[in-house]
Amino acid sequence: MPSTPEFNPALVNWNGHNGLPRFEALNDGDFAAAFDAALASHETEIDVIAANAEAPTFENTIVALEIAGDELSRVSALFWNRAGAHTNDVIQALEREISPKMSRHYSKIGMNAGLFARIDTLWEKRAELGLTLEQTRVLERHWKGFVKSGAKLPKPEQEKLAGINEKLAGLGTNFGQNVLADEKSWSLLLSEGPELAGLPDFLKDAMAAAAARERAEDGKFAVTLSRSIIEPFLTFSERRDLREQAFKAWTARGANAGATDNRGIIKETLALRKEMAGLLGYGNFAELKLDNTMAKKPAAVDELLRAVWAKAVSRAREEEADIARLIAEDGKNHEVMPWDWRFYAEKIRAQKFNFSETELKPYLQLEKIIEACFDVANRLFGIRAVEKKGIAAYHPDVRVFEIRDAHDKLVALFLGDYFARSSKRSGAWMSSFQSQHKLKLKNGNTGELPIIYNVCNFAKPAEGKPALLSLDDARTLFHEFGHALHGMLSNVTYPSVSGTGVSRDFVELPSQLYEHWLTVPAILKQYAVHFETGEPMPQALLDKVLAARTFNAGFNTVEFTSSAIVDMEFHTRDAVDDPMAVQAEVLAELGMPKSLVMRHASPHFQHIFSGGYSAGYYSYMWSEVLDADAFAAFEETGDAFNREMAAKLKDNIYSTGGSLDPEDAYKGFRGKLPSPNAMLVKKGLATFKELSGSDA
Repeated sequence: MPSTPEFNPALVNWNGHNGLPRFEALNDGDFAAAFDAALASHETEIDVIAANAEAPTFENTIVALEIAGDELSRVSALFWNRAGAHTNDVIQALEREISPKMSRHYSKIGMNAGLFARIDTLWEKRAELGLTLEQTRVLERHWKGFVKSGAKLPKPEQEKLAGINEKLAGLGTNFGQNVLADEKSWSLLLSEGPELAGLPDFLKDAMAAAAARERAEDGKFAVTLSRSIIEPFLTFSERRDLREQAFKAWTARGANAGATDNRGIIKETLALRKEMAGLLGYGNFAELKLDNTMAKKPAAVDELLRAVWAKAVSRAREEEADIARLIAEDGKNHEVMPWDWRFYAEKIRAQKFNFSETELKPYLQLEKIIEACFDVANRLFGIRAVEKKGIAAYHPDVRVFEIRDAHDKLVALFLGDYFARSSKRSGAWMSSFQSQHKLKLKNGNTGELPIIYNVCNFAKPAEGKPALLSLDDARTLFHEFGHALHGMLSNVTYPSVSGTGVSRDFVELPSQLYEHWLTVPAILKQYAVHFETGEPMPQALLDKVLAARTFNAGFNTVEFTSSAIVDMEFHTRDAVDDPMAVQAEVLAELGMPKSLVMRHASPHFQHIFSGGYSAGYYSYMWSEVLDADAFAAFEETGDAFNREMAAKLKDNIYSTGGSLDPEDAYKGFRGKLPSPNAMLVKKGLATFKELSGSDA
């Protein structure tokens, strides 16, 4: 890479602990020059591949593409990590500049006629090349990627497509930044006394710590829009007026008139996506996105979502009636509204199962749940995590772990970033600084170690106090570590099919499946211990927790499924002139209860407008069909850690990345594809008796 006075080599020369970047040597101002140099370097590499006078071979074209752009990958990995997990005004300004610049760069590559001619030649004679299955998958990925980038279009249409991609990149960046701005700018400061009525100590501690970080006056408690604070506040606060105020702020993110309003961005984004699909020969954007997935067609997605919706809304109506009765018993006459649901559902759960979240939370320490995640991985896959103290990461809260196998061989590096902060976008995710592969690089090294990280947004406790999780928080931690394992256990040759490089509706299988082991009794007994006494969770409470797993299933499933259906409607309609009107129309047609809302209303639906889940939010449920059936395979053996099943799981799912067709990968593990029935039973929306006649 060219060296300039402004360029910081630490961005690409990763010589920290076991190949980690030296985060302490990086500065926000380093990225602009590094991007310019890395983009130029990658463009030169691409030109060399395209201009090669030799006949195209898999080695001189596809392998060359696989290893090209290493510097750009490194700079990008560091930058997008910072943009999501520890941003600021400097990074956000550069993000707005870099997003369209990167889009232009990759559009130019995708429309390089000489390069595509080489790939197309290989694709046409692929049957004669003696390729392995993985090589065939890699070739197919490159060929389809170029076709979807417009490689077969006439030049004017290529230029139009490139312009669309560039605009979409900028819109997606603005969308996400607007949501973060709305989250950062709102808080509700409360005082000791009636305003805190009903709030448990763990929540008051988290709110006091949040107020202190906002430099509020002493004695104040902050309700923020971090899910780890807002959800328990809505669950426990006895002040209905404050619940309403907080709930409306939470659901209004991205829809507050002004500079951060996302509604115009949604309309423009949907129009551009529709135009893109038409240019590429698809009827709509959903057809384009689903072309290389397990679902394949929007109709298959719609069939699943609508079938689940019918059962979910029926259950939700029953739950709503229970809440209405409790409101009446309290001597109140208001109807059930969305800011009432969590509060009264918690009371009903306490009545039905004789325990509350307050009783459970002292047994769910963040430290212990992290240990539980690692222990499950050890029992299933024979790996262990060794924390390395004193190694600088991209934020002081981030922890570094070595992942070693049974022979003490280093197989991955893992970084855990668990606490919410104003510089981090909401939600939880897994990503990588470096993916596993076995190719020889230009620097002479062969293969690379996966460097994977998890980001969560748990409430950070005051100094000296333990971080306590809700059961949902604990599931989130397991979920994201399941994604991490998908990256860390990867065992493929080519980078493009490494780890989570799979179809969108398969990528959630390893993560959602891993959640099941949180509530395996042996794990809860060992790691669900009281933060003060160290005593394990009493068997009676454990039994109640397990019995309540499907409680509030209607609420949870309606929240999700309504979001997924709206996503598909946005991306299958001929035109969406008023997205908010379409959202309202779809929810009315579904019969959405007034007491419920979408999990992600459109103006803050980052999955589909600034993430990678456009026309793909359904994939969580598609994968849930798979994960329910997959865990049933362990249950059928009577051993949640059955070694034979664990080996099949690792060999066919966690280690294969995108080197296999997802259907073939799943059948390699389970022997067959599943029906939705096990998922419906797991969610508590049906029983096997009700589904009699099924093969589940």
